[in-house]
Amino acid sequence: MTTTPQTLWEPSDELRRDCLLTDYLYWLHTERRLEFGDYQALWKWSVERLEDFWQSVADYFEVAFHNSPECVLSSRKMPGARFFPGSTLNYAEHALRGAHDHPAVIYRAEDGSRTELSWEALRDRVARARAGMLRLGVGRGDRVVAFLPNNTEALIAMLATASLGAAWSSCPPEFGTEAVLDRFRQIQPKLLLGVGGYRYGGRSFDRLEALETIAAGLPSLEARVLVTEDSEAPGGWSSWAELTTAFEPLVFEPVPFDHPLWILYSSGTTGLPKAIIHGHGGITLEHFKALALHGDLRPGDRFFWFSTTGWMMWNYLVSGLLVGSTVVLYDGSPGHPDLEALYRLADEEGVTFFGVSAPYLMACRKGGLSPHRKFSFSELRSVGSTGAPLPAEGFRWVYEHVKKDLLLASVSGGTDVCSAFVLGCPLLPVREGELQCLGLGARVEAYSESGHPLVDETGELVITEPMPSMPVGLWNDPQGARYRASYFEDFPGVWRHGDWISIDHEGRSVIYGRSDSTLNRGGVRMGTSEFYTVLEGIPEIVDSIIVDTGTFDEPGKLWLFVQLDADNTLGEELTSTLRATLRSQLSPRHVPDEIRAVPAIPTTLSGKKLEVPIKKILNGTPVEEAANRETLQDPNALDALVAELRR
Repeated sequence: MTTTPQTLWEPSDELRRDCLLTDYLYWLHTERRLEFGDYQALWKWSVERLEDFWQSVADYFEVAFHNSPECVLSSRKMPGARFFPGSTLNYAEHALRGAHDHPAVIYRAEDGSRTELSWEALRDRVARARAGMLRLGVGRGDRVVAFLPNNTEALIAMLATASLGAAWSSCPPEFGTEAVLDRFRQIQPKLLLGVGGYRYGGRSFDRLEALETIAAGLPSLEARVLVTEDSEAPGGWSSWAELTTAFEPLVFEPVPFDHPLWILYSSGTTGLPKAIIHGHGGITLEHFKALALHGDLRPGDRFFWFSTTGWMMWNYLVSGLLVGSTVVLYDGSPGHPDLEALYRLADEEGVTFFGVSAPYLMACRKGGLSPHRKFSFSELRSVGSTGAPLPAEGFRWVYEHVKKDLLLASVSGGTDVCSAFVLGCPLLPVREGELQCLGLGARVEAYSESGHPLVDETGELVITEPMPSMPVGLWNDPQGARYRASYFEDFPGVWRHGDWISIDHEGRSVIYGRSDSTLNRGGVRMGTSEFYTVLEGIPEIVDSIIVDTGTFDEPGKLWLFVQLDADNTLGEELTSTLRATLRSQLSPRHVPDEIRAVPAIPTTLSGKKLEVPIKKILNGTPVEEAANRETLQDPNALDALVAELRR
C-alpha cells in the first residue's frame, strides 16, 4: 500500500443522505446524543464501546427479546465472552415479521422455471413445514439436516427448523456421500430432507442412491423426507407434500441468545470438518448490522448472492429477510448456457445487490464479457464479491463492463463467524483492490508473528475483541479444546482467522489470501483431510498429499501426489479410478488436474505433510526457501517429489 490506488467510485450526495448508515448516525445523535465526524470515528467507538454499540444495534433494529438480557456482554475475555446473557429470542421470528407488498422470495432455476412467494405465502409454507416437523417428533435442540439445492424448500425448511428451536445444517446434492456423512454424522440428526437429483450445466444428475447411502449412514435418523414434486415417496420416506399438508398457526420458540441456530462446517488440514455452531442472537444482530448498515439493504430491495446450500453465503443471503428485502435464489450453474446467465437474471429480476465470488468476476473478465452492452441494470446499486480477494483489475473490470455507478463491496470474513468483518460502506469511496472498511463492532487488526499490531504491513488477520456471531462452540467439543486450538492457539486471547491482511491508518485493507491450506475450488471449500479420508480407502495408495496452486486472482491447478504400494504403478486404470472416486465421494470440482506418483510423501518431524511448502514450490519459490530440510523426517522424499515435478 505504498502507492495510492485509483479511486473508482464516490458515493453521491443523494446516497450519503438517504443510506441506512446515515439514518443510524442520525438515530445515534437523537437517541444517544453521539456525534461522529467520519466512518473511522464511528468504527473506533463501536469497538471501544462494544456494549454501547451492540445495544444500539438491538434497539435500532427493534430486536424482539422475549426475556430481557441481564447485560450486553458478560466479559470481553476470549474465548468465553457471552453477549446478552439471560435473553431469549428467535431468529425466524425476525426473518418472517415483514409485511410488505413486494415479494419475500424469488426463485429461479437453470431450466427457466420461476417461483415467487409473498411474505404471507412464505409464512404459510413455513407454518406447514413446522407443523409437519412437529408431527415427525422434531423439537427444540434436535438437528435437521438437508441434502438440498438452493431452492425455496431449503429456505422454508430452515426457517421452520429455526422456529422450533431445532438446529439446521445443509449440504448441496453435488457433494459426495463421504463428504456429507463426515459432516452430518457428527451432529446426530433426527430428520433428513433430500432430493433424488439435481440439474447443473444443462445436465441432470441422479442422486437417489447417494441419498439412500447418506440416510443409511445416519443411525440417529427418525424421519426422512424426499423433496419432490410427486405426492408419494418410496418406502421409508415421506414426501414434501406430506410434510406440508396441514396448517397450524406459526409460532416461534423463544430460545437463549446463544441457542444453536445452524451448524456450518469449516475444514482444516487434520481431522473431520469442524462443526461450527452459531446462535440465534449472534446471527440476528450481526446480519442486521452487516446487511443494513454496510450493505444498505432495506424493504423493497432485491438481494442476490450466488451460492450453494453448503457455503455460508447461503445463510447470509437468506438473512436478507431480516431487513425486509426480497431474497433472490438461483439453482444451477453460473456458466450455463453462458457466463452471462447471472447478469441476465439480475437484469430480469431487478436485482439491487448482486453478489458473486471473486473468481467468477475474474472468469468473466478473462472471458471478455461486457454485460453492460446487453443489460441495463436499472435497479442495480451494489455488487458484492467474496470467496477470495478481488485484485485491482477485477475492480476495474466491474466499473468498465458492468456499471459505472455502483458500490463494489469486496468483503472478507468466514464460515467461522458467518459474516464478513471487512466490509463495504455506502459513505466511503471505492479504490481498486481495496476493501473499504473494517466492520462496525469488529476489531480487526494485522499481527506480526510475535503478536504485535501492524499498520500498512502484511500480517495475520486477527480479531482482538469479541463479536456476537463468533461460534457458540464446536460440536462434540464440550471442554472447548478444539475451539481454542482452532482460533486462539497462536495468540492467546486473540482470534487468529487464517488470512493475510494489510490495514492502513484509515481502516482500508487488502486481503492477500489464506494463510492456511484449506482448498477452495469454484467456491466449494474442502480441507485436505477430506481427500486423505477418501484416498485411504483405495488399497493401492500408501500415502498422499494434495496441493492447490491457485492464487487470489487465478484458479491454478490441483495436484495430487500419491505413494503406491510396491505391487502397483500409476497407470491409466488407477488414475481413472482415483479421479472417479474423488468425483463421486467429494465433488466434481475437486478432481485433481495432475496426479503424480512419488516414492514417499514428505513430512515434518512431527508428521505434518508439507502442503504449504509444496504449494510455494509449485508457484515458483526456490526449494530451499520453501522448506527447511532439517525439520523433515526424510529430506529425500522432498527431493524425489521436486524431481518428479521437473520430469
